[in-house]
Amino acid sequence: MNGFLNFMKSKAVIGGLTMILFYQVAFIAIFMSGYSAIPKNIDELKVAIVNEDTQAGKEIAASLQKELPFHVTTGASLEQAREELNDRDVHMVIHIPADFTEKLSQQKEKAPMDFMINQSNPATVTSTMQSVVTQITGSLNQQFAVQNTQGILQKLNMPEEQAKQLAAEIPTKLAPNMININKVPAGMHNQMAPFFLAMVSYVGAMVFSMMVTGATRAYTPILGRAKAFWYAQGVNALVAFFSPLIGLTIYFLVQGGYEASVFLQVWLVHALELFAAIEFMSIFCYLLKDAAIFANLTLMLFQTISSGAVMTQDMMPALFRWISHISIMYYTVQTDFSLLFGGGKIGENLLGLAGMAIASLVVGQLAYLFVSTGFKKKALADAS
Repeated sequence: MNGFLNFMKSKAVIGGLTMILFYQVAFIAIFMSGYSAIPKNIDELKVAIVNEDTQAGKEIAASLQKELPFHVTTGASLEQAREELNDRDVHMVIHIPADFTEKLSQQKEKAPMDFMINQSNPATVTSTMQSVVTQITGSLNQQFAVQNTQGILQKLNMPEEQAKQLAAEIPTKLAPNMININKVPAGMHNQMAPFFLAMVSYVGAMVFSMMVTGATRAYTPILGRAKAFWYAQGVNALVAFFSPLIGLTIYFLVQGGYEASVFLQVWLVHALELFAAIEFMSIFCYLLKDAAIFANLTLMLFQTISSGAVMTQDMMPALFRWISHISIMYYTVQTDFSLLFGGGKIGENLLGLAGMAIASLVVGQLAYLFVSTGFKKKALADAS
């Protein structure tokens, strides 16, 4: 019995139990606070209305702007709205063509209205916007047919009887035209591919950073501070460059349909991500040593939410939105969305990812220099 109790009191068992308890608290607390934004913050999504019809379309656009539970913008041209949609700055564009009133006022004609959605977005966004299109169509067909359309048509000096007749036909006249840009191949594995590809590199970097910083500490008394550190950076760069090939090859072979240039671009992005992640987590490994796992694991959990794979930056709670601006996973996921499925801001996101890599390297070097004197003193003391 005493042997069992002694075993239970060993550092390994106590350390393992500490990790179990810590992981539960951190995981549940972070994920509950982060994902509480869905559906609470759905109203933070953005919709652009482009109205080119100066008659009935003007009235409908004003009504939609008032009724839609989103941040609604107007005034942009169709070209500008399309660009913002491609860049994920807005999440749907509603376009009312110039001939909307003309089509609306003619019997046996359908009045078109375009709904543009960028599918290269989190599934939460695309599914929400698709649902909204159905609701808008039904609402316009039912509400405006009886209440508003008759008045609108009468304002156009149309006889009252003709206005009533056309208003009654509206439920069959409104023709929603769904336009999906940057289509994602079928399958949830494709929708979540940017997240999982980024996640696997980040988790691997967390484990590797602990090992390579341990090796750096061990070789510091032998090689000297400068050589030990920069040899480690050379190893980091080589590992970061070649390691992503395994996971990416599996995904691209299974999914298929991509050109070699896309594979090359995604590979280089994840090589940069892996290098940035190793450098970032090495900071805490140098400063906290074995306790770094607590900091790195916590920051990884924060980044899984702030990555933008499940919710957009606009929807995130304030803390997670702030973290996304310095999140390696966020810049990687957004770049993957654009490279794999289409979208803009590739250069902007790559710049953010490169900035994180450089900043982490600089801070990591300072952290190493700050503690490396202690490595050398300890080694000399052990040798004597």
